[in-house]
Amino acid sequence: MNPSLQPAIDVRNLTKTFGQVRAVDNLSFTIMPGEVFGLVGPDGAGKTTTLRLLATILAQDEGTATVAGFDTQARPDAVKDRLAYMSQRFGLYPDLTVQENIDFYADLYGEPKRGRAKRIHELLDFSNMTPFTRRQAGNLSGGMKQKLQLVCALIHTPKVLLLDEPTNGVDPVSRRDFWRILYRLLADQVAILVSTSYLDEAERCSRIGLLHHGSFMATGTPGQVRSLLPGHVVAVRSPNARALRNIMKGVPGISGVEVFGDRVHAVCANVQETEKRIRSLLARDHIPFEDITELSPGLEDVFVELLRGEGTSGEADGERMPGAAPDSQTPQPPAVSPTSKGLLQHEPAVVVDHLTRRFGTFTAVNNVSFTVPRGEIFGFLGPNGAGKSTTIKMLCGLLVPSSGTGRVLGLDIARDPEKIKMHIGYMSQKFSLYDDLTVAENIDFYGGIYGLSGDHLAMRRKWAVSMAGLEGREASLTATLAAGWKQRLAMACAVLHEPPILFLDEPTSGVDPLSRRMFWDLITSMAESGVTVFVTTHYMEEAEYCDRIALIYKGAMIALGTPAELKTGRMHDVLLHLACEKPQELMDDLANLPTVRDVALFGAGLHLVGWDEQAIRRDVDALMTRQRHLAYSLERITPSMEDVFVSLIEETDRNQEQGT
Repeated sequence: MNPSLQPAIDVRNLTKTFGQVRAVDNLSFTIMPGEVFGLVGPDGAGKTTTLRLLATILAQDEGTATVAGFDTQARPDAVKDRLAYMSQRFGLYPDLTVQENIDFYADLYGEPKRGRAKRIHELLDFSNMTPFTRRQAGNLSGGMKQKLQLVCALIHTPKVLLLDEPTNGVDPVSRRDFWRILYRLLADQVAILVSTSYLDEAERCSRIGLLHHGSFMATGTPGQVRSLLPGHVVAVRSPNARALRNIMKGVPGISGVEVFGDRVHAVCANVQETEKRIRSLLARDHIPFEDITELSPGLEDVFVELLRGEGTSGEADGERMPGAAPDSQTPQPPAVSPTSKGLLQHEPAVVVDHLTRRFGTFTAVNNVSFTVPRGEIFGFLGPNGAGKSTTIKMLCGLLVPSSGTGRVLGLDIARDPEKIKMHIGYMSQKFSLYDDLTVAENIDFYGGIYGLSGDHLAMRRKWAVSMAGLEGREASLTATLAAGWKQRLAMACAVLHEPPILFLDEPTSGVDPLSRRMFWDLITSMAESGVTVFVTTHYMEEAEYCDRIALIYKGAMIALGTPAELKTGRMHDVLLHLACEKPQELMDDLANLPTVRDVALFGAGLHLVGWDEQAIRRDVDALMTRQRHLAYSLERITPSMEDVFVSLIEETDRNQEQGT
């Protein structure tokens, strides 16, 4: 980053008001060419409104903003010529193919046809969209649509790139590749402003701003923001992380306790005293654990701690409301309805045997078999287009299998689809409620579909409003709700009739960490009450919360087991974490080392994969010495679920290339 350059984005006292609410409140910041600035905050904090103001879609009420040297109010056309903007809403044409959408955006941005093919090939390759160029955009999965929009936004090289939650619904493999592309753009002095709900992505930014109620709570480099955490972080790794969390909340001297996969993080003033108290509790309640360690705080620790007690916003940027605080109690989960209990007596919740679904010559799901017992949280993972949503639609009676069989609650998915629909809850990948209906009207509509009426519907409506944290807003249009509250309302509508099994297709995509935690508290409570939960997710931390995980890739099952089994038994490589300044600049050199098989961004560092730990250390030490990187650390670590996810997919690809 050259300090002599003029700012690519210069914002001074920017303010935008909707009614009585300031969605953006006196905001000031600058972004230099070659810098990526991360905008982080809870749902409804003002992130999208800020991006829309800079993209000249909205006009500010007060303050000024310049983009690429041009005032957004006085020269909006000049601004638009020099930026690319990717919104949260799909800007694709469903009746055009993937290739036709890309060509349309290339023409729109005035990209010359000469040399265009190379750029398109590069973007299709990074997004793994090459096999789908002839498929209509309307027939893509939600995650694949998101990746196509990324390709369309990056078809030209702008001066400024505005990205609003660009990797929501995108799998970890594609997210890693996406950030490689962003770093290449930084080398071309492109300024990037990105809003994200992935805190590991925020770690990769040059600087970040934590936005809340339209203004910054904190700004600076990730390291500077992490230093704001009052106290220390103690982490306890345990297979019973959620039970441990509930016990640790009452420990004196601890200000915050949160679950991160199979670990519980606690913020405390005195590490030694806190560890002594925790060990005493673990022994008293016979809770197994693997280790207790002090950690350097992550951005998510800071995010949660700074917002603790502040409450979160339930309405979109234009109309904010007070919502549930992060530690608010999860409402009582629904019991299984009496009409469905008989279906569960002798059958597992789901039995799938050689299930296959073809669309013409394309096989979306190929010979898949598994069983899900009652009361289990079953995670179904896989990259975009792997066949997850297609499998769920078959199990919900929405698609007929091409071959194979499946039973849900003892009912055949081919012969009894209508019966199945009445005894399950289904939350689709795409937001399924009606934006032009109020909160109460959506609840009543879905209650009517499931045959609820009278006092029973009134009771369930009260529960649904409480679960969604929308008391007092029953008359609000659903369109005004922030993403996290929309998802909670959709979940409430899906379980109004108290089904014994719940299918959730990426239920937390695009919501902030606080909302995700509240969501998973509810999912866990449901499972404890006997409800079976079948869930897909691209958040690998969430996969840790599942009892078992199945990994599907290219339509086929490639792994099945508990999170612990997959992390300890399926990844045989050595995994080292490299912490250093500007890790992205070292990726190519590290990848060329003969002892390193793979290099990937992970948070603010790099994960190195290979076979021989000592050989990797020798080669990395030599490289860092040659390049005068004196401040770095290299530590062998236990694989995360994301590491396992990526490793198994790459192993499958290698085996297919070798014909094994």
